[in-house]
Amino acid sequence: MKNNVSVFLFLLGMCFHHLTYAQTVESKFQQPLKEVLDEIEERFQVTIKYNDNQVEGKVVTYAFWRFRPDVDLTLQQVLAPLDMKVNKEGPGRYKLKEFEYHRWKEEDGWAFLQHLSSQYNDRSSWELRRDSLIPALRKALKLDPLPAIGNTKPILSKKRQFNGYSVENFALELLPGVYVNGSIYRPLKYNGKVPVVLSPDGHWGGHRFRKDAQIRFGMLAKMGMVAVSYDLFAWGESLLQFKSEDHQRSLALTYQILSGIRILDFMLSDPSIDRHRVGICGGSGGGNQAGLLTAIEPRITLSIPVVSLSSYHFGGCPCESGLPIHAVGKGTNNVEIAAMAAPRPMLVVSDGKDWTAHAQEHDFPYLKRVYGFYNAADQVANVHLTAEGHDFGYNKRKAVYDFLIQHFNLEAKGIKQKSGEYDESSIVVEEKEALYSFGANGELLPKNAIKGYDKLEILLP
Repeated sequence: MKNNVSVFLFLLGMCFHHLTYAQTVESKFQQPLKEVLDEIEERFQVTIKYNDNQVEGKVVTYAFWRFRPDVDLTLQQVLAPLDMKVNKEGPGRYKLKEFEYHRWKEEDGWAFLQHLSSQYNDRSSWELRRDSLIPALRKALKLDPLPAIGNTKPILSKKRQFNGYSVENFALELLPGVYVNGSIYRPLKYNGKVPVVLSPDGHWGGHRFRKDAQIRFGMLAKMGMVAVSYDLFAWGESLLQFKSEDHQRSLALTYQILSGIRILDFMLSDPSIDRHRVGICGGSGGGNQAGLLTAIEPRITLSIPVVSLSSYHFGGCPCESGLPIHAVGKGTNNVEIAAMAAPRPMLVVSDGKDWTAHAQEHDFPYLKRVYGFYNAADQVANVHLTAEGHDFGYNKRKAVYDFLIQHFNLEAKGIKQKSGEYDESSIVVEEKEALYSFGANGELLPKNAIKGYDKLEILLP
């Protein structure tokens, strides 16, 4: 009898345990996110802005166990498991956002940059690190080995001549049936071989067709350089082959870096181009392209990333960070990748209103240190425009002009005034259709052109 009672009590205890456990698993002190945010606002007397679709259907487990005396820590505890965060917009004011994988806390980015810097103390140890990263980056980019090239010759439009320069559109076959389109700005007069500057761009409206971009390309040509602008993946004429939403897919990064490599091949096959003066200059996402392409391409002799370089921002688009380039070498970031340009000249242009706002505090000193391993600290420069924001405005262009004139030994007569300012008024801003290679409606798209991201995946498995 005693044994039976013991068994009964044991079984009863087990049932109670499982019932309690099931109830805990089922509820886990769950509360709808909206209710939790309401409680945070009331308890800490703050305001949290959000849209209904941001919180709809979202539930916080162990909700009120996540509260702490500090509002910022409470928000972190509540939102992190949901892959969400807040941006602080002022005293007591927050805005709810999805988790931004590409944007770290500033202090976390600086600490990681210091960790990277601690791995090398001289040229030899730095080059061991650099040389290990280059093949790893190529592999991460799906460019090791380089994929098969298309067989068609470059497609060139009729040249248009303006005051001191010409413009000619081009299309190159990157892969069988996959094209990149752009425009080549050339000086009408030059002596000897001429330098070339690749000009990838960022995500500004109008892309390479916008006014400030055309002004920059035309000015570079008038100074005696060849400037090559070209489309982002699934932007511009690339939309004849791919959908705009394809730009948010990982192979956008491969396409864009491969575009730079193929364009380099094309331009350096021209005997008039000076192989010792090969630059790349891009803004925003184009600046990240400039840093990455320079890191893996020894043919580039000068790099200018504009409003892009940051130790706590990794590029918020798959065309910048959609492949595991930042995971190579047990982790890297865009500043270390940019440093791989050393000792080649590099200008970093930063501003006070985006993720480059603190470039002078940590990122630029790091770059000076790496360049110092080559006794070339004077070859890296920073122009920081504290009062300006995320654009490619005149002061950014002026910094680019000055740096290229200095390092490519160009003549600015007739373009640069005695005051030091540049006269950009002679540059013609064309309608975007004039810069198309395949016609205003795509009627000249080659017959072998593929259409669809799924076909690109076959070429770049």
